[in-house]
Amino acid sequence: MKLLDHHGIGLSGRRVVVVGRSTVVGKPVTHLLPARDATVTICHSRTADLAEHTRQADVLVVAAGRAGLVTGAHLRRGCRVIDVGTNTDGSGGIVGDVEAASALHVAEALSPVPGGVGPVTSALLIEHTVRAATSASR
Repeated sequence: MKLLDHHGIGLSGRRVVVVGRSTVVGKPVTHLLPARDATVTICHSRTADLAEHTRQADVLVVAAGRAGLVTGAHLRRGCRVIDVGTNTDGSGGIVGDVEAASALHVAEALSPVPGGVGPVTSALLIEHTVRAATSASR
């Protein structure tokens, strides 16, 4: 949510598709989005014809834990994609759940992996820790 806010990506009236149903990312994000007046669809790696659903998204959040699960063929031109996935490729590098090379030709924006959601998560954990420590010392 912080990443969307930072980049000024409004959600009101937008269709957001979340690919992933984990208790760490998928389910929490799915519950937060309606508070921003987004229409939410939740999918997963076994969703029949996943591309049919993802091509409807104005905003796509992918957190399925499957390298390259989503490609450019899964996207609607101009959508914004948040790739939460961190997977290792054959050479030991880190790649996301979205196949970036093909997605970049279709999406208006794609969060990088590595360097996108991970550092934001770390920064928020530090912020929350400092806030908790500060309030505990009062």
